[in-house]
Amino acid sequence: MKNTLLGSVFLILASSIWGGMYVVVKILVAVIPPLELVWMRYIIALIALVVIGLITKQKWKVKKIHFFIILLIAVVGYVISIVAQETGTMLSTAQMGAIITATTPAFMVVFASLILKEPLTFKKAVSVVLATIGVITIVGIDKIEFSSMLGGLTLILAALTWALMSVLIKRLPSYYSQIVVTTYATFIALVVLTPFVLPTLPALDFNILKDPVIWGGLLYLGIISTSIAFLLWNRGLHLLNASSGGIFFFFQPVVGTLLGWIVLGETISFTFWIGSLLILLGVLLVIKDTEKEVN
Repeated sequence: MKNTLLGSVFLILASSIWGGMYVVVKILVAVIPPLELVWMRYIIALIALVVIGLITKQKWKVKKIHFFIILLIAVVGYVISIVAQETGTMLSTAQMGAIITATTPAFMVVFASLILKEPLTFKKAVSVVLATIGVITIVGIDKIEFSSMLGGLTLILAALTWALMSVLIKRLPSYYSQIVVTTYATFIALVVLTPFVLPTLPALDFNILKDPVIWGGLLYLGIISTSIAFLLWNRGLHLLNASSGGIFFFFQPVVGTLLGWIVLGETISFTFWIGSLLILLGVLLVIKDTEKEVN
């Protein structure tokens, strides 16, 4: 019970932080391209993680077979998912970014069944269907601009890859510190992205970095949204099973939608709420199913 409560708190905090992240990303991608933004974000995060690791005197040794899993986590989650997430947010809205990637819990149910052999119950299967219909409602029913539709599809890719990464984390033994895992994954992602980013850096207007809003946004993405939230998410998943842990991802669109409305003045359409309701119903089905498993 204690682990369940603690894991729930960690996942709620991480998800809420990422909800706010969509608004920050929407502001920053207006002046910094997504790939360069992710790269800067990881540089800041890596510095923060290394400092935390040195202060807490972490043991950095990892077995080869487990390092391969960390490599997959980095490429699938930290590179493909995050770049797709920020690109999709640039092409759409902060609300759409938050709500579509909230389908992650449903995708995690599928991957947890295939990779971790967690039982795929009827209710969990229905939750996947409901969440998928919810995404289609948000992305494809209204007359949405091509860029928004393309953004929505990119965000679905982000949700799929983040779900896969979250399940892969469960393949790592719990004796590894999440600080060590997150640091290595961030470093690998930075190495992978660097060859793609370096040729484009000269064209970037570095005068924008003088703006405190830009600096503040980068620090939020690097320290709070990456190093701290990733640590919370990874630790929370280790305390709960993958299919149950993903449920708390739904706190992300709640925070993202509210902040997108308050800060960016984004409107909330009728179909947006219908799609959100379908996704919420899918999430609630998984929660009820998990309660039965526990009892």
